[in-house]
Amino acid sequence: MHRYKTWNGPAPTTAAQAAVTTGTSIKTMLQIATPSTRQLQLISWGYSIESGPSTGPLKVELIQTDVAATVTAHVAAGVQPLDPNAPTTLMTLGSSTGTGYTATVEGSTTASRVFDFATIGPNSSSAATLDYAYQWMPDERPIVAVSKFLRVRATFATAANMVCWICWDE
Repeated sequence: MHRYKTWNGPAPTTAAQAAVTTGTSIKTMLQIATPSTRQLQLISWGYSIESGPSTGPLKVELIQTDVAATVTAHVAAGVQPLDPNAPTTLMTLGSSTGTGYTATVEGSTTASRVFDFATIGPNSSSAATLDYAYQWMPDERPIVAVSKFLRVRATFATAANMVCWICWDE
């Protein structure tokens, strides 16, 4: 088994990881597409929001869906193996309906499974509410089935800049 991590933007090179605007309605910030031959097991996930919302609440969810969002496609360099000797991820890359970030179209989900959910109240300024990370215990790690889509979705009344990430084994 190999462990990978990705963020909702291209891999940083000469600049820091860029935050992406959430917009003001539901938006998939990060999507991982499992191929028909591979599932994944979640290890951890999280997000950081650059400033507290002026109106709320803000909702951030980690879900599995049966339909892809239309995203900016990740390339292999954007999905980092945590072991430098690990092979390139087998998740679906290079497609606007595969692994990627910053959705422009959500698609019509008909079936989903919720793995985690967080709500942030309006006028939050506490770092504890603007930064979130969760790591599953080994016996409770969710498995995303083949040919499914794992998404970090944000529903904000006021746009904010967000960085989110997912870590998994495949």
